[in-house]
Amino acid sequence: MAQLRDVSNGAYALELLQKQVGKLVQLQAPVAAGEGTEPLHQMRVAMRRLSTTLVQFEPALQVPAALNNQRLAKWVRRLGMARDLDVLRERLEDGLLPQLPEAEVRTLRPVLKQLRRERHLAYAHVVEVLKSPSYLEGLAQLQRWFKQPEFTALGQQPIAAWIADWQLPSLAGLYLHPGWQVGSLAQDPDCLHELRRQLKQVRYRLENLAPLQGPSSAPWIGRFKRGQELLGECNDLLVLQRAINDQLQSELELKLPQLAWLLNVSQSHCWERWSELAQELLPAQQRRRLRRDLLWGGGASSKLARLKLGLGRLAGPWG
Repeated sequence: MAQLRDVSNGAYALELLQKQVGKLVQLQAPVAAGEGTEPLHQMRVAMRRLSTTLVQFEPALQVPAALNNQRLAKWVRRLGMARDLDVLRERLEDGLLPQLPEAEVRTLRPVLKQLRRERHLAYAHVVEVLKSPSYLEGLAQLQRWFKQPEFTALGQQPIAAWIADWQLPSLAGLYLHPGWQVGSLAQDPDCLHELRRQLKQVRYRLENLAPLQGPSSAPWIGRFKRGQELLGECNDLLVLQRAINDQLQSELELKLPQLAWLLNVSQSHCWERWSELAQELLPAQQRRRLRRDLLWGGGASSKLARLKLGLGRLAGPWG
């Protein structure tokens, strides 16, 4: 690429996609071999990032029809089932069990056994996806496209003139989501879970654009990541509580009082931290500051200067 200041919308997106697909290919063997929980987690994240990037830069790209969002969402769901069970088992086995009396640990052993059984079945679906013609051909088509990428008219134009236009959709509707107005974890957990997904999408999109936005975007990305993680923790605790209740077929407070207390304390603490973050992010002054930092901060000349730093900074953290 002769001049980084002239990098096109399409070429910028292409660099992101190549890194994300490279990550998927790198993780294929360890995930298929069942080498621990971390490769599966990293593959799920990489696939979500790939999906986000394809949707985010769709106006600039002409990618193979096989790489549609519905297909990618299906792959993410299959990987997500196994990963979610890993999270529940680790939270129960590593986080809660060491704090319980032996009698409650014995009572929970069938629950752990069931979680392991369900995870085994979910992992079989993961392997099925990774070996499926749909998945393998989809990746192959995208890799062939990398060799001769096709961009739209917008995709051929320098990205320096379009930075704000890529930023605006990333934030559209974020603060209008009803999850911000939910008053307690028990009030509407599904709505909160949807807000968590939106925060994750915003975070991934902003990380994609971070090299163009400069240092002003980093604190916001960090806040959105923290919100996503807190809402995810709250949801995990609720799902775990339901899973245990289903296995026990009796009141958790009566059968496992210490565990019930620990879960309630953890949920309260998680909700308190989320509420503090929401109160930090929601005021009108903060929302104006977000728009200023991301959409108007720095000016065009400094953005062009930042482009000279190189595309090597394009890849954000894989967490």
